Amino acid sequence: MTPIRAGTTLAITVAVFYSACALIWALAPQASLTWVNSLFHGLDFTAMVRPRTFTWSGFLFAMAVLATWGFALGAFYNWLASRLHV
Repeated sequence: MTPIRAGTTLAITVAVFYSACALIWALAPQASLTWVNSLFHGLDFTAMVRPRTFTWSGFLFAMAVLATWGFALGAFYNWLASRLHV
């Protein structure tokens, strides 16, 4: 696999899982908050939650940022792994 393919694969994976997470949050915000609190060893994120209207622009911007980061991470990982392969 090339760095570009690895980066693209990770970028798509991140975009799909971000979309699923956003959908789950929209459908069940309290359950999602409970799960996040448990994920972070019982920290309470309730005070940080501010009700906001869903916007496609906000969703797409966040997804683009995460996919770009995923692409860079995947490409770098593949490049580094190929350099360290003995």
